Amino acid sequence: MDRICIGKTAVDAVNAYLEYRRIVGEDDGGRLFSEAEYEEYKRRVMPTRVHNRLYVSFGVPGKIDCKLIGPETPCFCSHRFKQHQTDFEKLPTERPITLPCRVKGCRCGAYQYVHHIGSQAVRCCCKHLPSEHSEAADHLCKKCSTCTGFQSPYTCGCGQPGHAHVTLVESREERESRGLPVGRAVPYAAMGGLTGFSSLAEGYLRLDPSGSGLPPHDIASPARAEQREEHKGAYGTLSETSAGHLKGADENDMVSPESCYQARLRKEKKSKHEWMPKKPSGPLNVAGKRIQN
Repeated sequence: MDRICIGKTAVDAVNAYLEYRRIVGEDDGGRLFSEAEYEEYKRRVMPTRVHNRLYVSFGVPGKIDCKLIGPETPCFCSHRFKQHQTDFEKLPTERPITLPCRVKGCRCGAYQYVHHIGSQAVRCCCKHLPSEHSEAADHLCKKCSTCTGFQSPYTCGCGQPGHAHVTLVESREERESRGLPVGRAVPYAAMGGLTGFSSLAEGYLRLDPSGSGLPPHDIASPARAEQREEHKGAYGTLSETSAGHLKGADENDMVSPESCYQARLRKEKKSKHEWMPKKPSGPLNVAGKRIQN
């Protein structure tokens, strides 16, 4: 593999472009703004964006946030979250808030996340992918007439079926009223529900409610365990949906799969030894002959 070395001037240019892309997103229509247009865009858009930010999450009402939506998170229509309308000069008063797709020709009227296995979206009960369904609200299948709308039999890591999950769009005040983090005021486009590094992980994998990650020495502290128990989720009170309650009330949320596997091997080995016949002690008499063990 060839090693590419660039000077400080080139590094500064790359960082400036990345900063431009995070702020402008898809608003330039594929044509870079001039320096004057860029400064005017920041002056006009950034204060409103910070004040009217919308937080988008995906989960079961009353349970944990299974997915926090970010700029690159795909919608049911296969377009990214950043390609939907995310900036509002004045927040809508109607609920739920709809974020239509801005890609020309797309019929998606509201951003809607769908479960993924790796990079592949889950299939519907009719065996077809979301891309083979209509982007309109009914999500009818384009390849069969028996499908009444996209509904996946997939079971999420939280233990709930995929069709029980909903995409929630809420304002800063609504999110704070539910006891959830809102993160820092950033000028970047389509940040959605991202408030920290751990926001990128699935809901059942996050051990902290803040979204910013816990220091290693603080993860297993009793105070943090109590905080996780009393934490409120984005869809209601989170009294029995902490990581330790996803598979059973008696299970420890810090028990690793490797520990469980090793315990099962020890149990099987012990059970095998109990059923093995014991070796006789002392000499044996076979056909009148004395045999010493």
